[in-house]
Amino acid sequence: MKLILPIGKLDSDLLEAIVFRNIKFRRSEVIQRPGIGEDCAVVGFGDYECVMSTDPITGSVEDIGKLAINVTLNDIASNGVEPLGIMLAVMLPAGTSDEDVEKIMKQAGDEAALHEIEIIGGHTEITDAVNRPVIVSTAVGRCAAGKSVNSENIREGDRILVSKELGLEGIGIIAADRRDKLEEFLSEEELSLARSFMKKTSVVKEGVIAGNIGVDGMHDITEGGLLGAVWEMCRTSGLGAEIYYDSIPVSPVTEKICGILEIDFLRLISSGSMLIIASESKALQLIEEAGKEGVPITDIGRIGGTSAVMIKGGERIEITPPESDELYKALK
Repeated sequence: MKLILPIGKLDSDLLEAIVFRNIKFRRSEVIQRPGIGEDCAVVGFGDYECVMSTDPITGSVEDIGKLAINVTLNDIASNGVEPLGIMLAVMLPAGTSDEDVEKIMKQAGDEAALHEIEIIGGHTEITDAVNRPVIVSTAVGRCAAGKSVNSENIREGDRILVSKELGLEGIGIIAADRRDKLEEFLSEEELSLARSFMKKTSVVKEGVIAGNIGVDGMHDITEGGLLGAVWEMCRTSGLGAEIYYDSIPVSPVTEKICGILEIDFLRLISSGSMLIIASESKALQLIEEAGKEGVPITDIGRIGGTSAVMIKGGERIEITPPESDELYKALK
């Protein structure tokens, strides 16, 4: 019987059953392959490794050029690698003007320049196959052989850390696209603050710092939010986790917007926050070093046990696999 799929990325079981299962040929140069909780592919080139990742931007119209750069650079940074180039496939709906194209590309060009990343190619077209702008970006990074971070090194007792605060991308998009709904409940100052979260969606700085220190695993918190990212890393490592609700960093305006729209910030797309797994000593070092660079890092739990749980008010709540992101609910 044919299954009609919900909006959003495929769930983990479907990915393994109908996507990964159909990838049949393997080359010896490929070091890191597609997997649950893995953001990047890694290919060996002698003394160096090439780290690559691809992402679509479909949930936002405002700032889509900026997001197309940040979201994929973040994946490269989750391997502890500094990105060097990016390619953009830009598909725009009928009725798009030259001013629209220039706005998107100015955003992308400015953001790439900010991170000293070159836009090295891509494709741009107007098509009736989409009804809103869609950008697929592919980023490339390079590091010395054996230096990229993956989740195979996660160990029992490691600390679970997150950078900055949750919901930055999701709330930034919602503040722009659902202003009509929110301005009834939020002050102009609160709306402006929420909108400004889009300026914080890069995790390249903390990713590279963590890579230099030598952490045990990283995962960019995108679709599925924090709980989705924790579940995926546990699935990949084969270990359990405990996270403590009261330690999770979140802005009061994020909590307020989520309450108004009846969505869960723990399951909201959160580019701008990196999930980092590190030994206790490396965790303390990372918190100190990132703090010097103006990036707050918060310890929210530990790796351990056989399942992923969140402790809230004394209750142990099982963390379930990620489903459709809360952003899609908010934008209906």
